[in-house]
Amino acid sequence: MTRVRRGPFQAGDLVQLTDQKGRQHTITLEEGKTFHTHRGRVEHDELIGRPEGVVVKAGSGTAYVALRPLLADFTLSMKRGATIVYPKDAAQIVAMADVFPGARVVEAGAGSGALTNWLLRAVGEEGAVHSFERRADFADIARRNVERYFGGPHPAWHLTVGDLVASLSADDAEPIEADRVVLDMLAPWECLEVSAGALVPGGLICVYVATTTQVSRVVEALREHGAFFEPHTWETLVRSWHVEGLAVRPDHRMIGHTGFLVTARRLAEGETPPERRRRPAKGAYGNDWTTPTDTGTATTETP
Repeated sequence: MTRVRRGPFQAGDLVQLTDQKGRQHTITLEEGKTFHTHRGRVEHDELIGRPEGVVVKAGSGTAYVALRPLLADFTLSMKRGATIVYPKDAAQIVAMADVFPGARVVEAGAGSGALTNWLLRAVGEEGAVHSFERRADFADIARRNVERYFGGPHPAWHLTVGDLVASLSADDAEPIEADRVVLDMLAPWECLEVSAGALVPGGLICVYVATTTQVSRVVEALREHGAFFEPHTWETLVRSWHVEGLAVRPDHRMIGHTGFLVTARRLAEGETPPERRRRPAKGAYGNDWTTPTDTGTATTETP
């Protein structure tokens, strides 16, 4: 069972200490231990048994608000191997890919385990997250981050060190039936066949890529594959605001582009996606590309 985070602080809990300037420190409570900072020290025993939101003071008098970290806070402070999926994108994946309690999810690759934590919390202990990571060192980091956040191994998590395609295509591989497939890798178009094979009819594939060339290639690969309905592509930008009395304005800095998200639904076996009715812009596919007209004849785009 994973740790339940509510009630008074207990030994083993993650605690986030935030000072007056917003600087944050995340510690794991242990009896008899001390948190040291240039502002002084805070005894762990001062927190154990006390409620969330308590204010404690270091030896210098600096006040810290003690709270259990939100998953977004933990994601940004966790140890990293591979680049993490940022909270704004993880939230979009959970919401727009409709990752529900009890869902069976295939994730590749696991990276540092940031998105894994979000998926595990979304599916709950009755669901399943099958994570695949090629690099053993990244898999170790992901395992430590997941176990640190949940307080131990999560019963719904199955981590495989290896390539997704090779693992699912092996002769002795146990078949996986998935409601969702999430791909976070350099060449996700190479995994569409095994992803389609794992997804149930009506299931959803969600791809996270960083560049426009990647997003173009994966969208066209989804269209050409034939097992998916028309993909949807977007990015999310987040801008915070400064609010001080009547001084209300957008902050000068914002979280801009981090990556593109692409989702597509799995068609029933043997079905063919309907022909797209909207003609692409002239030159989108080059001057020699042909497309069926409304009457069924083919035309060639000219410059």
